[in-house]
Amino acid sequence: MTTGAPMGALRGVRVLDLSQDVAGSFCGRLLADYGAEVIKVEPPAGASLRRQGPFHGDDPDPEKSLLFFVLNVNKQGITLNLEASGGPELLKNLAAGADVVVESYKPGYLESLGVGYDALREVNERLVLTSITPFGQTGPYSQYAGDELMCYAMSTIMSISGTSDREPLKHGGFQAQYEGGLNGAGATTMALFHQSMTGEGQHLDVCITECVASTMLATQSMYAYTGGVQSRRAAEGTLFGNPMPCADGWVIGQTGGGATWDTQVDFYGREELRDSRFSEAGQRINNGAEMDALMVDGIKGRGRWDLFHEASQKRMLFGLVQTPEDLAACPQLESRGFYREIEHPVMGQVRLPAVLLNMSATPYQLRRTAPLLGQHNLEVYAELGLIPEDLTRLRRMDIV
Repeated sequence: MTTGAPMGALRGVRVLDLSQDVAGSFCGRLLADYGAEVIKVEPPAGASLRRQGPFHGDDPDPEKSLLFFVLNVNKQGITLNLEASGGPELLKNLAAGADVVVESYKPGYLESLGVGYDALREVNERLVLTSITPFGQTGPYSQYAGDELMCYAMSTIMSISGTSDREPLKHGGFQAQYEGGLNGAGATTMALFHQSMTGEGQHLDVCITECVASTMLATQSMYAYTGGVQSRRAAEGTLFGNPMPCADGWVIGQTGGGATWDTQVDFYGREELRDSRFSEAGQRINNGAEMDALMVDGIKGRGRWDLFHEASQKRMLFGLVQTPEDLAACPQLESRGFYREIEHPVMGQVRLPAVLLNMSATPYQLRRTAPLLGQHNLEVYAELGLIPEDLTRLRRMDIV
């Protein structure tokens, strides 16, 4: 930590991150971002994320996975083969000095190795074990494998995404995984507060599918209380309130804000929109296709940024669909210090989306780059009394 820099909110907390996936890694990174000492524990061959693209410079080097990099900044890194003779005992020794262990293995896997929660609690009764899995530790689906697509589909969000004339739609990226990681980090900090007050540890069971399903509160309540089901939007007459094409991309406009319907008509420049078929909210859905055609015709020759700034002056609820290039140069994100740069020993200078939340007294700090495979073996294992010769022997035995 740089001299004079404020202390992180989680300074003094030690975390072992055993996770191999996006959700667990993101959980660990959030804890590291705000001061925790997080040690990424990988198998000697490296975490599976190292083999997942995209890769820096399109070079499929395990040290150049951008996904691994983004999810593991601010962490140290060691290697440990949990399935090798002596591996579980080393994990117990590490856990004895830790506050938190984050893992994302299939339920029962750690128990089969003799390092489940009960075994770890014997060496450290204060330990918090955060398990983040697709379907949780219990229930009929707990032993099922699951990935981003499965969690997204099973959580019901896919059933209401897209248009009614097409198959259900999944949003891009790893949104379910990130939600699982975010909830995992929140649960872990609550458990750490409990630990600080009582000295007790606990096992946290974070189910990714439940995390995503919990965001569907309106849909779930609708069905529970009325039997109603939210459907995917109609294939036609839906552009208002959804992305509409313009000269150089896509924009989205809605009613509300400080703009009247007459303001909307002036903005789109089509006098026909003043007709009661469109000016009356109850009639718009019945005349949606015609309204769409008029609105799209009114903006088809105009640029999205010009539209965006004009709409803001008219106090309209209006946005534009930013491309990755737009996002990288977004003045709003730039003004808030969202992006940070750091030197990586293999990739060189790398810019990454860093600051997920702002804390006035204990702000975000980019303290270290993502670790190289086994980079901190000597440093971390020395705390257990191991010397370089011991690590050489353990490497030969495929334990580290």
